[in-house]
This record gives sequence, structure tokens and C-alpha cells, in this order.
Amino acid sequence: MKGIITVLGKDRVGIIAKVCGYLSGEGINILDISQTIVQNYFTMIMIVDITDSSSDFTRYVEDLAALGQEIGLIIKLQREDIFNSMHRI
Repeated sequence: MKGIITVLGKDRVGIIAKVCGYLSGEGINILDISQTIVQNYFTMIMIVDITDSSSDFTRYVEDLAALGQEIGLIIKLQREDIFNSMHRI
């Protein structure tokens, strides 16, 4: 199963390292990643594969949201099919 992770907030050192460190620890593979900084605001979108991961999807959603709060960002994880449905024009 694929998921979409979005990250948004004020830029600071270590954002990618924190998020990628969590994903690696959970056995979640990053398939694609794009990030940019616009006037000191950091945005990142990741496509991840959670097929071989060790835990429940809901726990990942909660853990990533908590990680975001800990480092002052908004981090969301959605199932790829839900993300695509929400963003159809």
C-alpha cells in the first residue's frame, strides 16, 4: 500500500532527517520525495510504500502528527487512493 506524506512549516535544520529517521525505523520505504522552501516556509511531499512496514496505518498517522507537533510542523499521512480522490478536479 502506498501513502502520501505532506510536511509544512517554518524551515529549520533537520526536518528531512527527523521524518526520514522515523520512516526508516518503521521499515517504511520512500518511493519519491520533493521539497522546497519558499520565503522560509518548508514544504515536502513524499510517496511512501508501507506494504512491508511493521505496524498499523493509524499508528503511523498519529506518530507523524505527534512528530510534527514536536518539531513545530504539520505532518500528515494519507492513503494514496484517498489523497488522489480528494485532489481530483
